[in-house]
Amino acid sequence: MSEPRLYRLNKFISDTGFCSRREADRYIEAGQVSVNGELAPIGLKVTEHDQVLINGQPLKEKPKLVYLAYHKPVGITCTTERHIQGNIIDAIKYPERIFPIGRLDKPSEGLIFLTNDGDIVNKILRAGNAHEKDYIVTVNKPITERFIQQMSAGVPILNTITQPCVVTQRSKQSFSIILTQGLNRQIRRMCEYLGYEVKTLKRVRIMHIRLAGLKPGQWRLLTEQEIKMLENQLLESSKNADIANTNSFDD
Repeated sequence: MSEPRLYRLNKFISDTGFCSRREADRYIEAGQVSVNGELAPIGLKVTEHDQVLINGQPLKEKPKLVYLAYHKPVGITCTTERHIQGNIIDAIKYPERIFPIGRLDKPSEGLIFLTNDGDIVNKILRAGNAHEKDYIVTVNKPITERFIQQMSAGVPILNTITQPCVVTQRSKQSFSIILTQGLNRQIRRMCEYLGYEVKTLKRVRIMHIRLAGLKPGQWRLLTEQEIKMLENQLLESSKNADIANTNSFDD
């Protein structure tokens, strides 16, 4: 018989939806958390069989894991801070506690994932430069062949050179770009370096999951098949991941 899985106490509390890990640490530090009748120290690990109480009250059972694909409209901010107007949590109005995986700039729109599964968030963000994100971009003036070549080859921004990527012209002032990086405001900075201004930016795909069919502001649950493929891809990419290199799913 296998040993029960161990969880850090702050994660165990957070996974029930009671609060964030950081907030859980505050409860623990304040002496408000007990495990099996004993005051819990920071860093304690627990199993599903342990009795965890906060201020003498038991935690709720862990909610069912959910994975959402959301078409973020322009003007929505990818933050869980509810006091910020236009935050993504209030925009979606999902009945359970969820959080976005990565970011998509406020002036941008398109596909972003949200979930209550902290494990899969960490796997995605730690998987390094392994996952494709597909964007459609319009700029303020006609695109040249040299622009496409330079964007594809790599552009110096943020004290580095962006990795080579696939860039395809769609129209006079529009192109698609497939990134495997997630540098802060990457596409906008790349265009700016080459003398262009981004007018619209839409993310239409993350890995194998596409935006197709979702209008701005709409969301849907990922299918079982999509979740299984996601887990399989993360398992494969984690074998070669550099933990120090995070992929923020930025634009």
